[in-house]
Amino acid sequence: MEKFIQLTVSGLANGMVYALVALGFVIIYKASDVINFAQGEFLLFGAYLAFAFIAQFGVPWPAGVLLTLLVAVALGVLVERLVLRPLIGEPIISMIMATIGLSSVLKGIVNAIWGPVPRAFPEFIPRSDVYLGPAVVGADRLVAIAVAVVLLVIFTLFFRYTREGIAMRAIADDQQAALSMGISVKRLFAIAWAIAAVTAAAGGIILANIVGVSGNISIIGLRVFPVVILGGLDSIPGAMIGGAFIGLLEAYTGGYIGQGLELVVPFVVLMIVLMVKPYGLFGKEIIERV
Repeated sequence: MEKFIQLTVSGLANGMVYALVALGFVIIYKASDVINFAQGEFLLFGAYLAFAFIAQFGVPWPAGVLLTLLVAVALGVLVERLVLRPLIGEPIISMIMATIGLSSVLKGIVNAIWGPVPRAFPEFIPRSDVYLGPAVVGADRLVAIAVAVVLLVIFTLFFRYTREGIAMRAIADDQQAALSMGISVKRLFAIAWAIAAVTAAAGGIILANIVGVSGNISIIGLRVFPVVILGGLDSIPGAMIGGAFIGLLEAYTGGYIGQGLELVVPFVVLMIVLMVKPYGLFGKEIIERV
């Protein structure tokens, strides 16, 4: 039971970070039908930005986190304006290839500024032990779960009740109808990319506090694909549920079986889901008449 509780908490902590990153995938896809292959590098960039502000510049951690999120917003808007906006009206594959190129550019910028050597992240989330029944778990894991859940709830409420969120849902449903109603698609594309960058930066900060800062953080972008496919590319609740499921699956597989299978099993699940439900568990099925 002790091992089960520890694995559950660890899996949920990782799963909530996956959910935050997956939320960025979902938002971009809902707004523009583009899969953002640079989401893992947004995660990496956010982690190193927080490291720079807090550890290198000595900014107090609340201000450092806020500055990181503000820079992430600016980065998301800049990417949309300079990289994606000129490609509006072009084939979707062109925009997807642009995000692949963007991922290499962001990784190159991080290596040029901070180098490839892993860094110790200044711990501002406590690592003290917390007793859950017979098990001892780290407080940083519990805080990571709580922070990620709060952020996911905030963004869910944003899409459900705010004017911009409702407009983004309208664009995702029918872009031409949204344009005819006077909705600024370009402005909402910029907001979508800003939100995607913020969610990735938040996930990067949480992850860096747990495992440190290194180039390996960007790999999370690929490990999030099973989360997105499982929940559905256009489903925000699906991102949350898929993140928790994949995080727990990795933790239990690694804890009870090992042999590196925790890196393989999520992609096996991805293939099974694609064969049974191509749109994911909560994705919207699209039927086109030919």
